[in-house]
Amino acid sequence: MEKETKAGMHSPTLNTIMMVEAVLEDNEGTFLTIPDLKKKLPKQVNHYTLMQILAYLEESNKISVSLKGITWVHQLTGKMKRNAERT
Repeated sequence: MEKETKAGMHSPTLNTIMMVEAVLEDNEGTFLTIPDLKKKLPKQVNHYTLMQILAYLEESNKISVSLKGITWVHQLTGKMKRNAERT
């Protein structure tokens, strides 16, 4: 991911990243194209911002991007799941 942002462009907010993560996780096991993903998002997201988010999620091994599309691959360990369910 580039460190520098282009003039006039901003970084995605945490809420936007979490929204994209949630949609991808809810569709775990299926491949979504970018147009499919945009349709499933509850709010419209700027294309450049969405590309930044997808690059971040791929770098952090939460998604896999292939010719078929984008799919959620991140798995929580048992201990992490229990801790997440408590909150």
